[in-house]
Amino acid sequence: MATGLRILIASPLGKVISGPLQSTFDDVTVSVASTDDELTAMISGTVRYDVVAADLIWNKPELEWQFDGLDVIDRLRQAERPAPVLLATQNHSMEIDHLEEARLRPEVFGVIPKADGLAAIIDGLRSAALGKRLPPPPVARPDRTPLYELFSDRRGQTAARLAGAIAAGRATDNASLARVAKVSPSTANKVTSHYLGPIMLQRREHDEQLPLTQGAIYRWCGLHARYLISWCRRNGHSDVLG
Repeated sequence: MATGLRILIASPLGKVISGPLQSTFDDVTVSVASTDDELTAMISGTVRYDVVAADLIWNKPELEWQFDGLDVIDRLRQAERPAPVLLATQNHSMEIDHLEEARLRPEVFGVIPKADGLAAIIDGLRSAALGKRLPPPPVARPDRTPLYELFSDRRGQTAARLAGAIAAGRATDNASLARVAKVSPSTANKVTSHYLGPIMLQRREHDEQLPLTQGAIYRWCGLHARYLISWCRRNGHSDVLG
């Protein structure tokens, strides 16, 4: 391994593995960012890191709804400090939407389940630092279009704003939805027929034999709330979150 390796661990529990990493690699600098502010300080105005390992979902109550591994990728891009990123997962169903986006982000060089142990993380860091990508993880639903892609155009962004307002618990009916999402009442009235309903049907997340009701829309937003809030936060729509 080349000397002078710089590794950044972005995780609330990053210090747990920083010691073993220091012992494993020769001439290595391991930095740990356990908060958004620490991450920003560590990547601003410094030499870029050779590889970054980040938790996909930050397992800390006060952070897990405010910051995640996709934020880490965006922060690196905003600071113009690109680096190969490894994402550590807990293999929870709540990570599926995040993983569907992560697979499409060029910065992501691999995804490693934490259950695979420290040796897998070390091997992954070594490979990523050498510019080698890990085999992509299996797709949970190959027949389903990621929300990340469905939110990419103008209609998709409106759908995401509506979904984010609902997921954040700030909308209880179409009137409050229009107010919070800053859309016209007619747009809010079409949340089922034109915006979120078609997404649910396209992704096969609603039984077409059952009526597509407003209640079904709100339940769907609740199931995907973690990702919807993350997407809005990271894409300039945090105003709908409150």
